[in-house]
Amino acid sequence: MHERRFPVVLRGYDCAQVDAVAERIDRALRTGSWEVTPEDVMRTRFAVVLRGYDQRAVDRFLYESIAELRARMAPPRRTPARPPIDPTRVIDWIEAVRFTSRSGERTGYDARDVDAFLSQVVAGLRGEGPMVGAAEVRAASFRTVRLGLGYDRHEVDRFLDRLADALEPGER
Repeated sequence: MHERRFPVVLRGYDCAQVDAVAERIDRALRTGSWEVTPEDVMRTRFAVVLRGYDQRAVDRFLYESIAELRARMAPPRRTPARPPIDPTRVIDWIEAVRFTSRSGERTGYDARDVDAFLSQVVAGLRGEGPMVGAAEVRAASFRTVRLGLGYDRHEVDRFLDRLADALEPGER
């Protein structure tokens, strides 16, 4: 716990406000309850009044309190890692997808480009080629066609977003 004797000066922080915050900080440090976080203390503002606490002394106390709160706070809990993907299920899902064709009415992604990219993803999942990760799926770009066979761009983009999420390693 910190010493809470602050000198009173002609113009300083409101004593009642400072005392209330200091009590919350002391209680949090004493009991281990995190009713006040270091970020809460950083956002604290006091009114400046006649006959209040010395601002420098209070600010020093607050900075020391922030450091102590940070030191005592437990590290954030990590969520369990995502289970490994089942390549067979992802391959089946990719091979079953059907996109709406856009020939002539609006521009769409070139169907040959999209199909070739998805074939690369499948080959990587089967171990027959380099693995295509979530970052590559998110960065994929395709030529657009107006008159040739093209797939609906929005459908392809939504599918690729879900595919990248499925291939994302790490945590949920």
